[in-house]
Amino acid sequence: MMYLFVDLFKNQYYFSITLKSHSNMEDRSLDTDFLTSLKFEPLEKKNWHQLVKLFGNNGACGNCWCMYYRLKKSDFDEGKSNEGNKDAMKELVWAEKPTGILAFYEDIPIAWCAFAPRDDFSKLARSRVHKPIDNQLVWSIPCTFIAKKFRRQGVSVAILKGIAIYAKAAGIKIIEAYPTIPTQEKLPDSFAWMGLYKSFERAGFEIVDRTSKNRPMVRYYVK
Repeated sequence: MMYLFVDLFKNQYYFSITLKSHSNMEDRSLDTDFLTSLKFEPLEKKNWHQLVKLFGNNGACGNCWCMYYRLKKSDFDEGKSNEGNKDAMKELVWAEKPTGILAFYEDIPIAWCAFAPRDDFSKLARSRVHKPIDNQLVWSIPCTFIAKKFRRQGVSVAILKGIAIYAKAAGIKIIEAYPTIPTQEKLPDSFAWMGLYKSFERAGFEIVDRTSKNRPMVRYYVK
């Protein structure tokens, strides 16, 4: 069963999914019942340390800190070597800007999706293959990150479903993303940060543009 918690004073939304019981979690390769007890929170000051814990010393991947889509290439590249990208993300959080959603299992951060208005991601504005297809106000999910030991166990689908519920509670009507359709049987993790199309499909997203054959634009229309 899924529960929605709403802080009306701060306009914040929290989600947890729980079952009446779940089994031993020592071998997660055989047991995915933990998916039913995940909790989702928007990134903010009070849980910033949890993002730091999840991303680790590599800032998720190559000190990206999920700023790749938000910065000019020169600024992003410079920020990878001097904690500039980390500071830039922290600045957004301290300014109370929407940045993304964290997923927790037993209070441990295990996954992240960038999630904010499309206009906040300047790289999308410069994209030749993911140009806006209309004038609708959309929120985008340009990238994801899942802790290594929780990958390939359905976490990506779970967090996408959590975001859909968050969007409904927040009055967001359209969610857009740009996942990859692998051209090989097994895609290396380092190339899956934009998300896999099959995960979005399972979460209820549909293709709305195929300008890019292997990176379609998908949307979820919140009802």
